[in-house]
Amino acid sequence: MTISAQYHSGIATSVAYRDGAGVNPQNSAREILPKEIALSLQALILNSHPALLCASGVSTKISRTEISMNLQEILKSLEKPVKHKIFVSYHHKLDQEYYDAFSTKFHDTYESIHDASLDSEIDSDDVDYVLRRIREEYITGTSCTVVLIGAETYQRKYIDWEIKATLDKEHALLGIYLPSAPRTENRISVPGRLHDNIQSGYAVFTSWENATESPESLEKYVAEAKSKYKSLIVNSREKKKRNG
Repeated sequence: MTISAQYHSGIATSVAYRDGAGVNPQNSAREILPKEIALSLQALILNSHPALLCASGVSTKISRTEISMNLQEILKSLEKPVKHKIFVSYHHKLDQEYYDAFSTKFHDTYESIHDASLDSEIDSDDVDYVLRRIREEYITGTSCTVVLIGAETYQRKYIDWEIKATLDKEHALLGIYLPSAPRTENRISVPGRLHDNIQSGYAVFTSWENATESPESLEKYVAEAKSKYKSLIVNSREKKKRNG
């Protein structure tokens, strides 16, 4: 395999490799340069003497330091941003549009995991079995559970179980009440287990408008939820056996 590079005034303008099928130096480094090739190229150049590389017919002396800096920029551009995984608990029938909007808005920052409608996927009346499935297949690998609170969220047994599974694993808990959340005398109806942890100071509670104002806003609330002491967790409430 032959590796070639073009430089102009000390800046790497394109890097490509040839495997016998020809080379297209016009392609971007992100499209054609695997990280292994970049590392090999860096090692090859840094282990040799400074070279005279020709760019547009003009010979330019490139220092090893400049080459190293240019290659580091290329490697950095190849790295994908890390997405933090969060579990989103919500009532699928009534609040799907809010989940879709949430997932779309924060797609670049968070990987939203949801239960894909447990009512149809896990056909069992065994609460402990369902809780284990929730923990193993949905909660594990995430660090925070976001509960979207709509008109009937507080009545749903699976949401209670998802909150319980979250607290069993001592993950962060963030409640976001939607515009459709029921209100009585300026009080918002939330799932009982979430209420217990709002009262204890473990769960963070905010509005849809505040949480979705910007990626930075949601990040602030998630970070606050993650900072809470585990000793504040309250998870002694009896498991909800039915909806309503």
